[in-house]
Amino acid sequence: MSLPRPRFPRQPAPELELPLVGGGRWKLSEQQPEHFTLIVVYRGLHCPICAGYLRGLTRKLPRFTDLGVDVIAVTNDPQDRAERTKAEWDVDDLSIGYDLGLDVARNWGLYISSGRGMTSAGVEETPYFVEPGLFLVRTDGTLYFASIQTMPFARPNFSEVLQALDFVLNNDYPARGEVIDIPT
Repeated sequence: MSLPRPRFPRQPAPELELPLVGGGRWKLSEQQPEHFTLIVVYRGLHCPICAGYLRGLTRKLPRFTDLGVDVIAVTNDPQDRAERTKAEWDVDDLSIGYDLGLDVARNWGLYISSGRGMTSAGVEETPYFVEPGLFLVRTDGTLYFASIQTMPFARPNFSEVLQALDFVLNNDYPARGEVIDIPT
């Protein structure tokens, strides 16, 4: 498996297609939000920090909807663990995609960790799992914003993301970090 490749704003986001907890499939290229699709990658059922993060996201879903942003949480956990996440974490209104392939995760530039046993949540880590990421994808399928972590800590605050979205939408603020080839 290769190292993460950087993803650049204003370039097409990689394809993403996953089964959903509760049935059906979700495919990025079929999404039709008013402004953005927000993809929140979480580590899995074993992560107590993810539980709090997704609960916070769930509380803010109506505000994201008001701003024309569709939201999905994504994990490489298998179906049974993703279903437990939905049932045990109080995130009923959140769409959860599961079985994110490690190769697909790498293609998005995400970091992958190896499991180290039982966590403080009392849940065994899977042999390999994806570290957190947050992506905003425009309606044209291009990447607008990415935040990729190597640890479960210090993730983007959803209140701040919402404030930023207000600014972005009101000021037609362009995606930044788009320079691929640096002039010499």
